[in-house]
Amino acid sequence: MDATIREKYTVTIGLEVHGQLLTQSKMFSPETTAYGNLPNTNISTITLAHPGTLPTINKKAVEYTIKMGIACHSTITRENVFARKNYFYPDLPKGYQITQDKTPICRGGYVTINTKDGKERNIELTRIHLEEDTGKSIHGAAANETLIDFNRAGIPLVEIVTKPVITTSEEAYNFLTEIRKLVRYLDICDGNMEEGSLRCDANVSVRRKDAQAWGAKVEVKNMNSIRNVQLAIEHEIEQQIEVIEGGGEVISETRGYDATTGKTSSQRTKETLSDYRYFPEPDLSPLTISEAWIEQIRQTLPSLPSELFKKLVNVYQLPPYDAAVLTGDKATALFFEELCQLTPYYKAASNWMMGPVKSYLNELAVPIQQFPLTPKTLADLIALVEEKRISFSAASQRLYPALLKRPEKTPLELVEALQLRQESDASTIQVLVDEVIATYPHKVAAYKNGKKGLLGMFMGEIMKKSKGQADPTLTSELLKQKLMDA
Repeated sequence: MDATIREKYTVTIGLEVHGQLLTQSKMFSPETTAYGNLPNTNISTITLAHPGTLPTINKKAVEYTIKMGIACHSTITRENVFARKNYFYPDLPKGYQITQDKTPICRGGYVTINTKDGKERNIELTRIHLEEDTGKSIHGAAANETLIDFNRAGIPLVEIVTKPVITTSEEAYNFLTEIRKLVRYLDICDGNMEEGSLRCDANVSVRRKDAQAWGAKVEVKNMNSIRNVQLAIEHEIEQQIEVIEGGGEVISETRGYDATTGKTSSQRTKETLSDYRYFPEPDLSPLTISEAWIEQIRQTLPSLPSELFKKLVNVYQLPPYDAAVLTGDKATALFFEELCQLTPYYKAASNWMMGPVKSYLNELAVPIQQFPLTPKTLADLIALVEEKRISFSAASQRLYPALLKRPEKTPLELVEALQLRQESDASTIQVLVDEVIATYPHKVAAYKNGKKGLLGMFMGEIMKKSKGQADPTLTSELLKQKLMDA
């Protein structure tokens, strides 16, 4: 789309993020929440709303939601009343959903993101509330049929609702990335969008900058990755602008996103709040949350990604890029923190984590919990390099692979076994330099006549003679001096 046309419009985006909580049982019934079981095996008479059955509140789900609220700087509601949200949907077994209306557990709050210009911005929240998930419709499994799996029905969901303050698809991407990091750091949701345990609906509207009224709100669904959320929002923005530019009117509706085409398509007209006919859930007593319980939960919170990011930048003096990469995953951040307790070489530790360590994990597609070396072993390896007892090339190309195969050995043991100890004695290296210079007098003459690229050849020959053990920095200094004097 032409940038001049796009510039004429204001974009308003609000996100609704649903996360399945990592409880062992469902929100209002005792059956398991395990993923991947055979269809319609994680169900009970309560889930299916048989007459005479009564729901009970899952305390652990409430605890996890309070955790999320505290992490997002929200106000915790002390007196909570659950509500029935009435609407027809094939995979809603009761014909209504138990959720929260007037009294969300968490009110307000914000999540901090980094904008493209490197600044921080707080994305304000309207609420965080607790509800139950629906079942799952499986289309196309049989000709002209839709199958229903109720295993997912009743799983606890935390819903995070932003204010309509997001202005670009990139900000939406960054917000969702931060939410996924938060729920994983808190251990309340696995954050896997591919499995549907973290889902996002985007409300998008556009209006001319000189317009007084808000544009019609369109809700976009069916996005199974953070990247697809960004792409779907971007497509919807351009589509709405094209409709308005063409003299048409944007309709408030729900649209689905097709990742194969990169386009959204209409599903149904958008419901209004009155369509849901909320009323208090008569089968559940009000839920009272005490100050003591909130404080108890607060004490269990781990260090959050934003806190660790600032620590890595301010205490360990790492560049913001390094800090962002290392705090992207909780287990990686904790491994690095432990590593920094064992070495003073923080930047070198960061380079090893983002280089050789990450390459190993990516190649085998395993998490850092399966990395064979302990932080202590890695710290000892880094010390050998930084203290110039072994060169980085020898460490990365020979010692590190050897340690991965024999992690029970210490780096120093393998340095001796592989004869990798770096030679840093100037007089010993000078002898090697003199021998190489004497062997190639015509190359020395060419170097002095301007062929400075021959320096690499001389270095290579010296390294061969030293079996790779000569200190490259010291060797280079002695070699340049000898060539200058020759």
